[in-house]
Amino acid sequence: MSKALFLDRDGTIIREKNYLSDPHGVELLPRAAEGLKKALERGYLLFLHTNQSGVGRGWFDLEAVHACNRRMLDLLNLPDPGFSAICIAPESPDEPAVYRKPSPRFINEMLIQHGLTAEGCFMAGDTIRDLQAALNAGITPIMVKSLPGLSAEEKEFVQNHQIAVRENLFELVSRLP
Repeated sequence: MSKALFLDRDGTIIREKNYLSDPHGVELLPRAAEGLKKALERGYLLFLHTNQSGVGRGWFDLEAVHACNRRMLDLLNLPDPGFSAICIAPESPDEPAVYRKPSPRFINEMLIQHGLTAEGCFMAGDTIRDLQAALNAGITPIMVKSLPGLSAEEKEFVQNHQIAVRENLFELVSRLP
């Protein structure tokens, strides 16, 4: 059985900066690189799934997103294979969602393409949308956020769905089976 970790980008791997379009603004969150390297060492496939509605809203183009992703990958300096796939969902919230989380489409496609079962797969994210995408795909969601930083809505959501909350990606990966 293969294992996989699906990851949100902003607020999970890199610092949340509203509508980031400048690669100079990319800043890794503490222990993100260490956690992802540990996941690869432990045999997890990594998948990046990021909503980028700034593209759909016309605020920046897809090339700006690619530039930010390249900068993130440079900073992470992951050993091969790194990310097995990267999904950029450029839809704005008022457009029909194709890949935009909470759509499970990307996760479902990767499960099929890589012969994965839901039981060995996890989604790490910092928003309810990220967690909903995991639940919609039948994989295990894990919130990456400090407990004091959770809003009342997030606290209720993680409690109602019995979702684990981890401080950072290293802690998250250290607790994976």
